[in-house]
Order: sequence, then C-alpha cells, then structure tokens
Amino acid sequence: MNKLPIEHLEKVEAWGGASDGVSYVYRPSTVPELQKVVEFARQNGRTIGARGGGNSYGDAAMNDENILLDMRRMSRILDWNPSSGLITLEPGVTLSTLWQYVLEDGWWPPVVTGTMMTTIGGCAGMNVHGKNGWQQGPIGDHIRTFDMLLTTGEIITCDREQNSGIFYAAIGGFGMLGIFTSITIQMKRIYSGMIDVHFDISPNLEGMFSFFHENVEKSSYIVGWMDAFAKGKSLGRGDLHSATYLEEGDDPNPQQTMRLEKQHLPATLFGVLPKSMIWMFMRPFMNNLGTKMINTAKYNVGRFAGSSTTRTPHAAYHFLLDYVPDWKKAYGSTGLIQYQPFIPRDNALDAFKEMLTLCQKWDMPNYLTVLKRHRPDDFMLTHGLDGFSMAMDFRITKRNRADVTKLAHELDRIVLAANGRYYLAKDSTLRPETAVAYLGQETVDSFRRLKAKCDPDGLIQSNMWRRIFDD
Repeated sequence: MNKLPIEHLEKVEAWGGASDGVSYVYRPSTVPELQKVVEFARQNGRTIGARGGGNSYGDAAMNDENILLDMRRMSRILDWNPSSGLITLEPGVTLSTLWQYVLEDGWWPPVVTGTMMTTIGGCAGMNVHGKNGWQQGPIGDHIRTFDMLLTTGEIITCDREQNSGIFYAAIGGFGMLGIFTSITIQMKRIYSGMIDVHFDISPNLEGMFSFFHENVEKSSYIVGWMDAFAKGKSLGRGDLHSATYLEEGDDPNPQQTMRLEKQHLPATLFGVLPKSMIWMFMRPFMNNLGTKMINTAKYNVGRFAGSSTTRTPHAAYHFLLDYVPDWKKAYGSTGLIQYQPFIPRDNALDAFKEMLTLCQKWDMPNYLTVLKRHRPDDFMLTHGLDGFSMAMDFRITKRNRADVTKLAHELDRIVLAANGRYYLAKDSTLRPETAVAYLGQETVDSFRRLKAKCDPDGLIQSNMWRRIFDD
C-alpha cells in the first residue's frame, strides 16, 4: 500500500460527532476528475468512499485511512423542465439548492429531510424519507433515472427498465455499488409557497397513534415529537404537527408566497439573539434533568395553548433542524447517535412502549424522539414498511458510550421480535447478524453479488460497509 499526499489527509467526523477518523479527502468537480481519483486509488492499493453533505449520523460516509470523495463540488443543475417538473442534476447538489431552483416555477421536492444541507447523491444513496413517508414513500420512488460510475471506469445508466437490478440496489445501497454522476428526479407541483400546519398534543403514545390513524387520509405530512421522560399513563406523550398542501386557488397571491425571500429562515430569535449562539444556551440543559424540564415545559405549553392551525412557508415547516445552526454542539464534544427502528403497523405501539420503558429503566431516556408513518417500497436494502418509525437521539459521553451501545443491542431484540427494520443513514450500532436477521441472508448475498459485479476489485468501501456487510 503506497503513501498518499499528506495534504489530502483530513479529520472526518460522523454527523452526530460521536466518532471520527482521518481520510485522504479529494474533491472532484467533473466526471473525468472523479475517474482519475478512482484509478489513483486502484494504483495505490486504497479503497474509496463517497461523501455528500456528511449528514449521516454514523459511519456511512466515512472511510478511515483511505480515500474519501467529497462530492459537493459536483453541484450543477444539468437540465430543468418547468413544465413537467423533471430535473437532472449532479450528486453534489444540496436540497437547499434544489428547492430554491424549482420553487418559483411552482414545484417542490417530493421528499425532503429535516435539514436542507443533504446532497441529492447522499439522499439517493441512503434512500431518505420525510414526514410524508406513508404517502410519498422514500426519495427513490421519485427518481426516474441515474448515471453511475463503476470502478471499472464504465458509466452506466439505470432506471426501472435498464439495469433495473442495480437501480433498486444502488438507491439505498449507501454508495457501495458505484458513484452517482447524475440523477433525474420528478418534482411535486405546488400552488403556494405556504402550507397549512395544524398543531395538537397527545397525552400518551396511544393518542399519538390515534392521531396518525385519524389524519393520514387528509394530511400531506404528519410528525410526532415525544417526551421520552414521561412514564405510566403519560408514556409517549407529546406534540403533533400535521400539514396540508394548499389547493389551486387557495392562495390569492401564489407568485408572491413562492418568492425565495418569503422562505428563508430568520437569522435571529425574536429579532434579537443570533441563532448561531443558541446552542450555547442549550448546552447546560443537555442532561437528564435539564432535558426532562424542557420536555415537560414544552408539553405543558402546548397543552394550555390547545390545538391551532397556521399558514407557514414550506422551508419553515420542513427544515426544523436548520432553525438552530450547529444545534448538535449542545450535546458536547462527544456528540450523539440516533437509533431509528421501523416497526410494522400492528406491532408498533407495543414495541415502542417496550423500547421507551427499557430506555428509562437503563436511565438513558433519549433527548429527542420523533414518530413518523411509512409505506413499503421495492428497494433491496429498504427500511420501508407499512408501519411507523421512532427516531431517538442519545447523548454520548465518555462514561456512557459502551452502555448506549449495549442498550441499542437490547433494543435490537425488541425490533427483530416485532419484524422491524433499520435506516442506515441514522445507524451507528447495527451488527452483521442483526442486518441478516431483518434483511434476510438471501438479500444480503444478492447485494454482495451485485457489488462484486459493479466493483469487482472491492475498491468502494466505507466504515459502515466493513462494520456490517464485509464478509
């Protein structure tokens, strides 16, 4: 193995900040440059991984002591049809660039993450979902075609007819089959820059599930925010947000509300405090006592305020993680991990109750808990199913790191017993035997065979690949 140029050696962190490493980072801006780096890796006996916005909570976009491609310079819009809503772009285009590019023509991305800093290549590689998962599915359901560079140097085109096996495996395949060079996605037509958002509260987890059941047919988006500290009859209590697109004619001034200046998130809180400083005020409360106080206060404020409906800009509703810049710094220098299982509808309520109770028993209640609804899809390594997901943020400290991992493995037992699945973009703790248990040995073997076909020399790797799938 040859030494690589020291000037490319950089520290790379998981988004959650709970793990880091060093990699030789290259930033190609064109396909020929990308091909040169891949060949350079081959000649020097190094593996190569791809990284978009670096928003995966764990190690999916890390490749320690080897080459890592930062794809953000491949960020051109290649083609846009404002009549059909079809857009073709390079993988480094961010959601921020995408929605701002299409909004004023009356379109919106059909699936968005909680932050606009994710790249489209990263979204495709992890097959991300949003608050409308039961209705629109993951982003892969809206990708029409993509071009992908194989490590053999060949660029192939994949869609639902040509190279369909690779199409369904590469979307959600966390970058292990090849490197996206262009992606074509269908946007969603909208008739206003605003969206109607309804706020309500639920006294417990049963109420959360009832709210979803009563509103899925009439809502465009639903998300529940739970207080993981509440116990007994209040277990799983929290806030609920449902949102509905405006129909044509509902907005008297759609051209005004779809202007970009009507969408940008404010830079200050109450017009005074710069949001870039808010995480500093949050940090003293990032412990069990402080977070319990905040969750209790938040729930009680919602309870006394009661139900309400507001008309909100799309960006303000969707990108809540961008409201407080660098909010993850509030967790401290050792960061956080997220654990997000997906459970079939009939099993979800009991499984989530058991999981919340177990976290409390271990004295590790998670600090941010989010409930979403989903549907099945046809992708090979899918997390999608007819059911619910519960995303749980755990603060990591030097003292609790090993125990959080042990807790995650105990939670795995509950998930597998409930026929659940996992979302690789959020994972930090999955073990090979757990992946085989939920995906099935046949699926894992099929993915490995496809990888051997697309990447015969095993050049493409990541920390996640080696942790879970490398045999």
